Amino acid sequence: MKFRGLAVSASVLGALAAATVVAPSASATSDGCSAEALAGTVSSVTGSAHQYLDAHPDANDVVTAAYGQPQPVAAANLRGYFTAHPQEYVELRGILAPIGDKQRQCNVSLLSPVLSSAYDQFMAG
Repeated sequence: MKFRGLAVSASVLGALAAATVVAPSASATSDGCSAEALAGTVSSVTGSAHQYLDAHPDANDVVTAAYGQPQPVAAANLRGYFTAHPQEYVELRGILAPIGDKQRQCNVSLLSPVLSSAYDQFMAG
């Protein structure tokens, strides 16, 4: 399993609640792409990620600690943790997947640029 840029990935796991929903274009308001539907996806993913981390205190500790660490230290700690716990990595990817699904389906960005970069890096794992 390969991890790229996991230092920023902590943002995805711990800061989805602060995600910025970018309004879809007028043509993207059908098929579950309304602003309300997109916000619902972000909210659902946020809640699921928080529940998952609450139920996995070691993962939660590593992600939380990454916020206050220099990027190289955070990246190394996250990489080490998720390499040693590949099932948790797979489970978190599954929890976060609806964000990417909606972004592709609706051709919008649901996350701020920093969170979007972290999401892309974590999902590329």
